[in-house]
Amino acid sequence: MSIDVTGGRARALWQELAAAPDAAFGTPGVCVSPHSSLAPPSWVGVVTLGDTALITAPTDRAAAAVRTALDGLPTTRLTDPATVTGLLTVSDTLGPATLAYLTPEDLRPPASTGTPTEQLPSGHAALRALSEEAGETDAGESGLEEITSPVFVVRDGRARVLAAAGYAHWPRDTAHLCVLTAPDARGGGLARRVASEATAHALAAGLLPQWRARPAASRRVAAALGYRELGAQLSLRLA
Repeated sequence: MSIDVTGGRARALWQELAAAPDAAFGTPGVCVSPHSSLAPPSWVGVVTLGDTALITAPTDRAAAAVRTALDGLPTTRLTDPATVTGLLTVSDTLGPATLAYLTPEDLRPPASTGTPTEQLPSGHAALRALSEEAGETDAGESGLEEITSPVFVVRDGRARVLAAAGYAHWPRDTAHLCVLTAPDARGGGLARRVASEATAHALAAGLLPQWRARPAASRRVAAALGYRELGAQLSLRLA
């Protein structure tokens, strides 16, 4: 699978999530779609892939405001909060988050050292304990509760989960990666180990691995595994 094919699959995914029959990546277009999954309900969603963009708005009025404000902006600035909030009256933003994808030939698994990984079912008590330990913000960012695949974990000698990764099966055969590491276990390569297992599992199932990240540390893990950043996502709540 080439990176061009990967980009095409990613565009097809986000066009479906836009929930609008005329949704298409362009320079950019703005679709009116009250049921779009590009952003929370009633928000404006912006997704860029390469030099193209797709924007959804909940109403005709919001779409008109967005078209007027953002017309002519280069794609790279459409997901820059400082730029967008300077042109639109916005009460809140989410993101930006980078969107990275991986082809089978690009996966770079880490060396097998230390405690071996294990598999747990989603919803296991040890995973709930990890989420509580990490805190609401980090646990929510990780998406650990959304995992539909087996969850790959590294535990310490007391059966405490130090790091966990899996994926949620999204439309268009996409595997949306979800990774979480305990606060006191970060920086030791555990996230890369469990994420590598989850990514390999997704590839073996014929799925397209997707890594969405805001924190720099998460982006570094993705890059180390071979993910390539192809785009970004930003959500806006208009005042």
